[in-house]
Amino acid sequence: MFSQKAWIACGFVLSGIVLVSGCADRSSTSATSSPTTTTVVPASATTGTPAANSEEHGHKAGAHGGIMISLGRDSYHAEAVFEKGGVLRLYTLGKEESRVIDVEKQTLKGFVKAEGESEAEQFTLESEPQDGDAEGRTSQFVGTLPKGLWGLNLEVTVPNIVISGERFRLGFKSTPEEHDEGMPNKVLAQEEQKLYLTPGGLYTEEDIKANGSTTASAKFKGMMSAHNNKPEPGDKICPISLTKANSKFTWFVGGKAYEFCCPPCVDEFVKTAKATPAEIKQPEDYVKR
Repeated sequence: MFSQKAWIACGFVLSGIVLVSGCADRSSTSATSSPTTTTVVPASATTGTPAANSEEHGHKAGAHGGIMISLGRDSYHAEAVFEKGGVLRLYTLGKEESRVIDVEKQTLKGFVKAEGESEAEQFTLESEPQDGDAEGRTSQFVGTLPKGLWGLNLEVTVPNIVISGERFRLGFKSTPEEHDEGMPNKVLAQEEQKLYLTPGGLYTEEDIKANGSTTASAKFKGMMSAHNNKPEPGDKICPISLTKANSKFTWFVGGKAYEFCCPPCVDEFVKTAKATPAEIKQPEDYVKR
């Protein structure tokens, strides 16, 4: 349906939310040692100096579909999972990412801010042991983010977590930074207004009004995209990426509501509706069979 040029990166990872997190040297076991990662602590957070020779590399998606974070040159790992209602879960893992490890029970202090903002808000992650954790230890921490930040693209820093007597600092984002092939690129700003606010082909004046007389990037600003490339039979799928659709990314075309996985896919769909409307199927046709 769409040209090969359309299938270029848009900044999302198909297999779930996955980020590249820095790896740093393990800190010393002394009480005065500083946590180590490559993430800078927000101005309001406490101390901790990243190792000068820290390195960066990527990890596959975690067992819970979350963000994998490396600690101490892969000596340990953590998986961060964002859930509905602003819940954030942090799982502790070993050198092998598939190995769950329990660590000392503790309350973690975290700092979170909307991506691009300078001021961070504080929250806490409490120990919530899982089955099999030893007495006085935990492999899971759970906290609730400040309500005003729910659903936004976030930057999170935990300045201090103790693992086997050593202290580490970790940081991660709720959305990926790397482009991923297989997804359309976002429309350039100078083209966006013309694309969305002028009718053409199957895209009508009524559609423009139904969509709020705005662009997809403006309407969905701050909303988090999480691509699931394994939709189950019966799930609605994005007309562009064929990943699982998300009802929060709904756009009217031809008087009908279509669901997408992210705003750049809305861009591509509207372009197709205007240029080659015959290629557009009915909403009910975009379902995993």
